[in-house]
Amino acid sequence: MLSDFITPEQITILTQIILIDLVLAGDNAIIIGMVASKFPLEQRRKIIFWGIGGAVILRIILTLFTAYLLQITGLRFIGGVLLLYIVYKLYVDVIKGSDHESDIKVDNSSFLKAIWTILLADFTMSLDNVLGVAGAAGDHYYLLIFGLVLSIVLMATAATLISNWIKKYKWIAWAGLLAILIVAIELIYTDIKILFL
Repeated sequence: MLSDFITPEQITILTQIILIDLVLAGDNAIIIGMVASKFPLEQRRKIIFWGIGGAVILRIILTLFTAYLLQITGLRFIGGVLLLYIVYKLYVDVIKGSDHESDIKVDNSSFLKAIWTILLADFTMSLDNVLGVAGAAGDHYYLLIFGLVLSIVLMATAATLISNWIKKYKWIAWAGLLAILIVAIELIYTDIKILFL
């Protein structure tokens, strides 16, 4: 009965989306927490609220645009190449364990500057996440929506836990990287096939 609704292809896509979200969604909340920690408690709550709110809005907007743009021949190739770069960056940051927290410059002189820092970080990391999930979901828009909702829930509630899991159990990071790599290769191959075959 359940097999009438869920195909093996959909289970594979769902697994890819969950792994991509696990590896990519936690970074946003870690950045938000880092920036907020430089401020007094009463401002910290506002920074966390606006930081997560901004990330949620950016993800929704980027998901709508990316899902549409990935249907255009040529842009999937670019999306795939971007994902290959993301795989490399994640390998350096997560697997090899370089401390990317030191790359984030936090100006704690102003509340608005802190929000701006978070929104810039949110944009780059939300784009990574949305590209990965949209690439994996393909034409399955309900799975794309599931991926978006899951990334928001993970970012808002379980980022620290996920970050600790990834540090403790390296296989989760490797599985996430593999899922993103597969999506990148599929995006590149799809466009090459359309353009040259």
